[in-house]
Amino acid sequence: MKKIAIACDHGGYELKKDIIKHLTARGFEVCDFGCDSTQSVDYPDYALPASQAVAKGECDLGILICGTGIGMSLCANKVKGIRAACCSDTFSARMTRMHNDSNILCFGARVVGLGLATDMVDLFLDTPFEGARHNARIEKMMAIENL
Repeated sequence: MKKIAIACDHGGYELKKDIIKHLTARGFEVCDFGCDSTQSVDYPDYALPASQAVAKGECDLGILICGTGIGMSLCANKVKGIRAACCSDTFSARMTRMHNDSNILCFGARVVGLGLATDMVDLFLDTPFEGARHNARIEKMMAIENL
């Protein structure tokens, strides 16, 4: 069973609750890193611990939700070992796993609705990394962290 890290800011709180229900119904173990209400908070405070859990291998993959998904993805990508993708369509959610081996999916609750969000989550979680010609590209990308 995959263990999924999830976090949000106040803008993503309501959608996060629905995504957790969806993940639980699918049999995933969910580690919720907050936030816990619609009270205004700062997204870096929640993106960081969730991203660290993925980077350390404590969680297999992650999902981060804010108003647009952009702030969460910027924060997540500051954590060494993270390849977070901000997506707003199913094609990108599938391809970021298939070609980039992304380990965190970010999206915006003010950009996508529940139906599209759950479709993106399912594709992200169910799509394997293709490897092969993409391996060298991933290695080059990850080497940038050490410059």
